[in-house]
Amino acid sequence: MTEHSQQVRTINLAFTGASGAQYGLRLLQCLVAAGCRVNVMVSRAAQVVIATETDLKLPGTPPAMQDTLTEWAQAESGQVLVFGREDWFAPPASGSGEKAPLVVCPCSTGTLSALATGASNNLIERAGDVALKERRQLILVPREAPFSEVHLENMLKLTRMGAVIMPASPGFYHKPESVEDLVDFIVARLLDHLGIPQDLMPRWGEARAEEKRSR
Repeated sequence: MTEHSQQVRTINLAFTGASGAQYGLRLLQCLVAAGCRVNVMVSRAAQVVIATETDLKLPGTPPAMQDTLTEWAQAESGQVLVFGREDWFAPPASGSGEKAPLVVCPCSTGTLSALATGASNNLIERAGDVALKERRQLILVPREAPFSEVHLENMLKLTRMGAVIMPASPGFYHKPESVEDLVDFIVARLLDHLGIPQDLMPRWGEARAEEKRSR
C-alpha cells in the first residue's frame, strides 16, 4: 500500500439520471468501507432512478438524504456529506476547494453533453467543469445503448480534455454468478483508478503470477 492510499481520501461522487444506480451506490459503500470521506451530489432524475431500480428511497432534502445515506452505507458521522443542486458553497463547486477526484456514476448522456460544452447549470455540472479546468481526476460512467453520434462525440471530446470514460460494461471472464458480481466488476475498476485498495475482484494476471511464484 502506498503512502497516497494510506491517507484519508476525499472523493466527490455524483449520481445522475442514467440507469445503473446500483453502480454508484455500491461505489459509495466501498468508499465508506475504505475510510474515505465522500461528498455526494444527487440529481432529481437520479432520485427517481434510485427509487425505481433499488429498494432505497431517498428523501427530498440534502440533510435528510445525508442521514439516509450515512445509515445505509454504515458510515461514520460526517463521513458522507450531501450537497444540493444549487449549493454553490460546496467544496466541489470551486477550484479553491479541496482537490479531490470526481466520479459521476451513473453518468447520463445529458450530463455528458453539459460537461462537454462547459455548462454549469447545477452543482454536478459545475463540479465537472471544475475538475476539467483544474486538471483533476474525472471519471464518467455512462450507461446507455446504443450510443448516438452526439454521445460518442461528447465522450471523445471529454476524453481529450482528460476525463476517463468508463462505460458500465462489465466483463465476464471472472465468471460472475450474480448481478452483484457484475456490479462489483465495474466498481473494482473504479476503485483501481482512484488508487483505493479493493478485494472485490482479482486483477488480471494475478493468479498466473502467483502460480509462477509458487513454483
